[in-house]
Amino acid sequence: MTTESATANNSRSDKSRLPRDERRAILLSAALEVFTAAGYHSAAMDEIADRANVSKPVLYQHFPSKLDLYLAVLDLHIDSLVFEIQKAISSTPDNERRVHVTIEAYFNFIENEGEAFRLLFESDMSVEPQVRERLNRMTYDCAAAVSGVISNDTGLPKEAAMMLGVGLIGYVQVTARHWLERDSKLTRQQAMDLVENLMWRGISGFPRTDS
Repeated sequence: MTTESATANNSRSDKSRLPRDERRAILLSAALEVFTAAGYHSAAMDEIADRANVSKPVLYQHFPSKLDLYLAVLDLHIDSLVFEIQKAISSTPDNERRVHVTIEAYFNFIENEGEAFRLLFESDMSVEPQVRERLNRMTYDCAAAVSGVISNDTGLPKEAAMMLGVGLIGYVQVTARHWLERDSKLTRQQAMDLVENLMWRGISGFPRTDS
């Protein structure tokens, strides 16, 4: 056995002794990189295993199929984004401030998890039913957090408030994605200010019930 082979085997042996949750996190991170770079259909489980420095059987112990692995990556980052949006909305009672921190949460997600953002919003698997269901749930959960505030403050029926919530969340998602695709020709702050000004001018036109 060569020195290089021995080193690789020792490294993989070290990986095999990691706690299950830690090993799973490494596999998901490697999968995100490969799925984002190659797309789902061109991504290979061999490459993901190599990038995670584990054997292919170890990868399949955690994820029985490539689709299972892809869905696990989606779930991880969908939950992360939804949590950040919900946390932003609940962080202040001031609605203008809520608009600001919600937009900021999206742009923070882009900066901190750019690969994940591309996977969520530029997926070549969006027609797959299980993927589409998750992406719809992501939009619904974010919009529900917004619509709850709208309904409470304006007295609008829940369905009307949800329509506005979906529209606002979709607007932020699309504009944030556009900013990312344009390679930041506008600064982050310039983009956020434009999005925030339009959003606040629109939603502030609905009178509060306590006004």
